[in-house]
Amino acid sequence: MPEREGRSGVGAGDGESGSAASRFAARVSARRGAGSGSGPGGEPLTLAQRTRSGPGSVLIAVYGIFALAATARSALQITTKFSHAPLAYSLSAFAAVVYVVATVMLVRGDGASRRVAFASCAVELVGVLVIGALSVLEPSWFPEATVWSDFGGGYGYVPLVLPVLGLLWLRRTRRG
Repeated sequence: MPEREGRSGVGAGDGESGSAASRFAARVSARRGAGSGSGPGGEPLTLAQRTRSGPGSVLIAVYGIFALAATARSALQITTKFSHAPLAYSLSAFAAVVYVVATVMLVRGDGASRRVAFASCAVELVGVLVIGALSVLEPSWFPEATVWSDFGGGYGYVPLVLPVLGLLWLRRTRRG
């Protein structure tokens, strides 16, 4: 490939980005920087960017899926057969609210939102542990399962693991 006059071919000179290989290398470098707490050009990521980057984006996606699933499930249960298991269906609706709040606050990612997300994850963890234990010790209280019954066993124990991962991620990304 012939070089342009007055250039070495790798991003030299007038500020152009150079060859395709050097542009690719710059993009890879910028992405690596994002994972280590710095954005393109080396500037530090904001608190919200740190919260949403890397594993945080997966965490937000899983919370979003659970928010939709729990909301749809509880809405259907409450509108069609609430009298059958009011406690279980009310707890499912409460879990849906917790998942929605956690999702929105993780997406926002600023200081106040992170505190609310942390509280949401903590409430979720306590809920999974308490409701999980009660559903095992007193199954008659739960004629129908909730998202948190049997420690989230009906959902592959994701409801038990998710708040722990959320709390750990918020802790890990709190500083620059």
